[in-house]
Amino acid sequence: MRLKAYLDKTLVEAGCDEAGRGCLAGPVFAAAVILPNDFYHPVLNDSKQMTEADRYTLREVIQKEAIAYAVGEVDNHEIDRINILNASFLAMHRAIDKLSTKPSSLLIDGNRFKKYKGIPHTCVIKGDEKFASIAAASVLAKTYRDDFMKKLHEEHSHYGWHDNKGYGTAQHRLAIEQHGITDYHRKSFQLVAWDLFNQHE
Repeated sequence: MRLKAYLDKTLVEAGCDEAGRGCLAGPVFAAAVILPNDFYHPVLNDSKQMTEADRYTLREVIQKEAIAYAVGEVDNHEIDRINILNASFLAMHRAIDKLSTKPSSLLIDGNRFKKYKGIPHTCVIKGDEKFASIAAASVLAKTYRDDFMKKLHEEHSHYGWHDNKGYGTAQHRLAIEQHGITDYHRKSFQLVAWDLFNQHE
C-alpha cells in the first residue's frame, strides 16, 4: 500500500518518530522530517519492515530530497531520570528544534505526545506504516541510532551492540550477567532477572 504524502496538503507537516525505546542500553533517538508533497519511494516503509541495506539507501534519498530533517537524542542517564516515555517525547522535541524549516503541523507516530511550542500535532498509531514523513523519520532515527550503537560496540564488545543495538537479546542479557553494566546501560530498566545493581555497583 502506498504511504500517504500528507494529512493536510495546505500545511507544512513534519513527521516524527523515535528509535530505541525498548533497548536496555544507549540513548533513544528521534527524527523529524518535512518531505515535499510529491515525495515517493517504493521501498519506503516502517523502518522495522525494511532491510538494513534499504534503510541506509533510503537515508541518503531522504536527506537529499527532504525540505528539512533533523535528529535528536536523549541519553540513558536522562532516560533514567525522566522515564523512557518522556525521553521519547524530548528526543522528538530536540529534533523539531533543529529543523531548518518551521513546521505548521506535526505528525507523531504513536498514540501520545507532549505538545510542542504551540504547534498542533496529530498522533497516528502505526503512523510509520501510513505516512511517508513518519516512515522517513523512522528510517533516520533507526539508522542514526544504529550507527551510535555500532560505535559504542568498539568500546564494549562483550555486549554485541553491533548486532543487537542495545536490545535485550539473550546474548546481551548474558553479557550483563557475566560482565556487569556499563555507563551506557539504563538502570531504570529490568536488565536481568534479579537485582543486578546490588551486585555490581
